[in-house]
Amino acid sequence: MSQRHPIIAITGSSGAGTTSVKRTFDQIFRREHINAAYVEGDSFHRYDRAEMKQAMAAALARGDHAMSHFGEEANLFAELEELFVAYGESGGGRVRRYLHDDVEAEPYGQPPGTFTSWEEVPENTDLLFYEGLHGAVKTDTVDVARHVDLAIGVTPVINLEWIQKLHRDQVQRGYTTEAVTETIMRRMPDYIGYITPQFSRTHVNFQRVPIVDTSDPFIARTIPTADESMLVIRFANPHGIDFPYLLSMLHDSFMSRPNTIVAPGGKMDLAMQLIFTPMVWRLLEQKKKPTR
Repeated sequence: MSQRHPIIAITGSSGAGTTSVKRTFDQIFRREHINAAYVEGDSFHRYDRAEMKQAMAAALARGDHAMSHFGEEANLFAELEELFVAYGESGGGRVRRYLHDDVEAEPYGQPPGTFTSWEEVPENTDLLFYEGLHGAVKTDTVDVARHVDLAIGVTPVINLEWIQKLHRDQVQRGYTTEAVTETIMRRMPDYIGYITPQFSRTHVNFQRVPIVDTSDPFIARTIPTADESMLVIRFANPHGIDFPYLLSMLHDSFMSRPNTIVAPGGKMDLAMQLIFTPMVWRLLEQKKKPTR
């Protein structure tokens, strides 16, 4: 953690909704005139798209049916920690981009599914904002989580997460249900080993819980809407959280535990604005204080 160069990390699985949370922070940064350095988790994958296919084929040939983007073998965890350390110390560090599609790739003259060259973080940013799979990851040799000033988990219940992934990959990427199902099954060991444990290291978790039947996510034709969901917001440390104020602003919400608010799913953006705006203010106020 760094008083002078704070780091915010949004972490969640594929299909969890971290990109939507990023849009909420975009609004906060724009409104508060905050200059953020953005880091996409995908840019710290070890392999580009073609290399990953080759690596998975090699893993399969040696009997490994569980290699995935969720695990350590396919990611640069040490380099991600190095970035967080460097940014915390000096506001610098090395970053790159992963080019997901033709639109992102065209300005670089590269094919989609490749990485840009490494470059330095832009100078004079107010904070670093990470969004991806591993913002609070920890292994025997790497501890990314300890460098994060505000770690936020996005964790819809598993059936809802699968429904969202199925619909995204089918509609946006043209995958079949069978292909997406195979990916979910292959990733499960790494999901349990690397993704789930992060949510015990986050400062705040947002979990969307559908209130409609999602018993079989693989045949669901629609994603449950926000109004068909409840939102469970868990604070790791409730000290300093103004729960009466939040409850008064988030109508029809209640506290299920001393550190947990349950709110209507349609209030997610408002809840994030109310909770994270003062947290960001505090991080930037710490930044202004003289260091000894």
